[in-house]
Amino acid sequence: MLYIGNHTSSSKGYEAMGKQMVKNGGNTFAFFTRNPRGGKAKEIDPSDVGKFLTLAGEMKFGKIVAHAPYTLNACAAKENLRDFARETMADDLRRLELTPGNYYNFHPGSHVGQGIGTGIEKIAEILNQVLTPGQSTVVLLETMAGKGSEVGGRFQELREILDLVSEKEKTGVCLDTCHVWDGGYDIVHDLDGVLTEFDKVIGLDRLKAVHLNDSQNDLGSHKDRHAKIGEGKIGLEALVRVVCHPALEGLPFILETPNDDAGWAREIALLRERYASQHSKA
Repeated sequence: MLYIGNHTSSSKGYEAMGKQMVKNGGNTFAFFTRNPRGGKAKEIDPSDVGKFLTLAGEMKFGKIVAHAPYTLNACAAKENLRDFARETMADDLRRLELTPGNYYNFHPGSHVGQGIGTGIEKIAEILNQVLTPGQSTVVLLETMAGKGSEVGGRFQELREILDLVSEKEKTGVCLDTCHVWDGGYDIVHDLDGVLTEFDKVIGLDRLKAVHLNDSQNDLGSHKDRHAKIGEGKIGLEALVRVVCHPALEGLPFILETPNDDAGWAREIALLRERYASQHSKA
């Protein structure tokens, strides 16, 4: 089963997101829990959530992937910024229990000159403060491109964060194809090798979702600029190999390409066609 969708706006509510995704040909999606550049979250209507859960069950949706705001930096040097990260994550995790059993993805953060080691410790500290044994949401660290002082540009950095977290079963990783390519992992010529390294360092059982994006940049550029599927330096064939790789079967694939709904619908249809074609040959 291919679970694929795009990053969509949450401004109209859960049911509207689900209906738009069905229209786009998707059966999963990602959304920001609040304004990606702001702080306050919109009130959630329980009846809207109920309608979405009914729709998701009828359409056999895969797990959906909530996304923390970009402004969240768990390893910031200023404690007021870390307070915002801590409070936002805790609030988001409470709210996400209305749609139980899904994922919450966040960018690990930037250490802003404090050093990778300090950044890793600070991120793990906040995760240990907000994760609870009873929660059903799994929190995902996103692989990053390694620009500036970003933490998470190497698999080992994510592993070190995960090792410091007490509630390990509540954590995982979201692999972003643009980010890992820009970070220096050659998924075009050696996808098997990259996934083998991920397995050795982190474990493929911890890989829970994929952000499927092409890249405007060359391998190892550390820039993080997404491109439409097949219009970047990664290319369509390499991304089809990602979607069809047996080690990634059943994961939610989320498009974060620079597109509108019509463009995402075309990408979803293309990737579904190629996925079906590959599996018919198997």
